Parts: sequence; C-alpha cells; structure tokens
Amino acid sequence: MHKSKQHLLKLIAFVSIAVFSVGSGVAQAQDAAASYPNKPIKIIVPFAAGGASDVLSRIIGKKLAESWGQPVVVENKPGGNAQIGAAMVAKSDPDGYTLLVVDLSALTQAPTLMPTLTYNPEKDLVPVSVIAYSPHILVVANKLPVKTYDEFVAYAKSQKNPVNFGAPLGAAPHLAGVLLSQKQGIPFNFIGYKGGAQAISDLAGGQIDVTMNSFLATYPMVKSGNFKMIAVASPNRFGPIPDTLTIAEKIPGYVTGSFQGMMAPAATPPAVIAKLHNEINKIIRQPDMQKQFADLGSAPDTRSPAELRKWMADETKYWAKVIKDGNVKLD
Repeated sequence: MHKSKQHLLKLIAFVSIAVFSVGSGVAQAQDAAASYPNKPIKIIVPFAAGGASDVLSRIIGKKLAESWGQPVVVENKPGGNAQIGAAMVAKSDPDGYTLLVVDLSALTQAPTLMPTLTYNPEKDLVPVSVIAYSPHILVVANKLPVKTYDEFVAYAKSQKNPVNFGAPLGAAPHLAGVLLSQKQGIPFNFIGYKGGAQAISDLAGGQIDVTMNSFLATYPMVKSGNFKMIAVASPNRFGPIPDTLTIAEKIPGYVTGSFQGMMAPAATPPAVIAKLHNEINKIIRQPDMQKQFADLGSAPDTRSPAELRKWMADETKYWAKVIKDGNVKLD
C-alpha cells in the first residue's frame, strides 16, 4: 500500500506539472496575441516589385501600420517560382512578425512541379487570409485574324504549327494554358519567360500569339489596344468587363486567376492568426479599399483561415492531376 501511495502521489505531481505547463503555454500564447504587434512586421513578397502580390501587400501593409501603429515593411524576394521567399517565411520564427503575401497558386502547384522543395507548403505554412482575386484573361496578338473565343479556338486548331503561348513555365498563367489545351484540345507551343510582364510585352510586339495573365496585369494594355481580349477565366461574368465571355461558359468549371493571400509560419499562435485575419477582413471592407480593389480589377475575398486551408488542399489535388496529365516538368 505504501508503494502504491507513493506511486499515486508521483502521478498526481506529474499531472499537475503537465497541466501547469500547458496552462502556462496557453497563457503565454494569449499574452503574445494581446500585445501583438509590439514591433515592426515584415511582409515577404516572393516576386519582383510591381506585380499583383507586391501592389496588394503594400496597400494592406500601409493599412495595417495605420491600424496598429507599428511599421510594416515589404521585402521582395523573387526567384525559384516564388519558392525562395516562401521557404524563407516557412523557416522564420512563428511569432507573426514575418508574413508571406503570395499568389496562392505558387503554393498549391509547387509540390507537384518541384518535388525537391526545401519546405512543405501545407505543413510549414498556415493560412491567414485571402486578400483578393483577379481572374486571368485570355489575350491574343493583334496579328491574329480573330475577335471571339470561338474564332480563336477554330483558328488555333486549324494551324499547321501550334500557336505560341508565352508564359513563365510552371507559373499559374502557364498552367492555365495547359488546362485550356487539355479541355479545349488546342495544341499550344509553350514559350518560357522569366516573368509574366515579359510575355505580355512580347505579345504586344507580336513575338508570341497568345498568353493568359491576371486582369490586374493585363487589362491596361488591352485598353491601350496593344492586343485583344478574347475571354476571362472568372466563374461568372466579371464586374469591370461584364460583356466579356467567361471560359467557363464554354468549359464548365474552368476558373483560373491570381488568388492573392497571406500566410504565416505553421506554429504561429492561432490567436495571432485570428487577430491578423480579422484586421485584414476589416481593412478590405473599407470603402476606400473597395474602390482600390475595383480600380485594380480585383475582388476582395473574406474566407476564414479554415476555409482557405481546405481550398488550398483541394487546389493542390486538382492541379496535381492537370500537371501530371499534361506531363509538365520544370527542367
């Protein structure tokens, strides 16, 4: 009995310490969230300056700084199809002070395209918020004798040599073209570029026949007459261009575009994630922000972190099939 009593007392002491440790850890996490942020926040953008991720991160960063009274610094870390900057954030301290703003396709498509990644997007990063969605638009060179989507499809299929589709290989616009080729039976000749802006420039110059890119990046040159817009890849008619055909009207379920979102290192306290998410949601609902999004041709998105996590998991599976079926490889 004496030994049993000693054993019981030890067990009680062990459980008490464990409960205290857990309680202490929870309290520390809550304290961290309550005082967050108490120093500058850094947002990593894994693309060059001037793109959608960069523009939106600076708009959101400015608003966060105004709300919280702490500086928000945006740093561009381009390279490796966004994976250099993403890996940097994945390996940062999980305290909410180093964040990632990225086209989420770079995270949902990378695991299949780049099996040697130095981090796991699903396990090493946690969703904070979707910020905005800008659909891809399908644009063709002025030299092509087409004005409508149906005319383009017929023209592309009738050519002796495949039409040239320019895009950064492995990036979302390239895979949007791969999906279009699979669903519509168009034999594209894919021409690789270092960035979407270069492909857009070459389309304007007639060096390539077709590309896809976000409305934000592409529409200003459509308005200037540099090339022709054939269709938009939004799920429904898109607000700024309501008369433009959606590809989904021809290929049900075809939706591609630039989903800009914020991510944090995986072990970031949930209370900090919630605080960030709630503040961003508050910001993107402000009237001046709604106008800025409209001017940029983007639609704000208020999905919760849990909804975003599920969406990203579904997208990862979806694009894995597209990539494998298209035998897409990065040399």
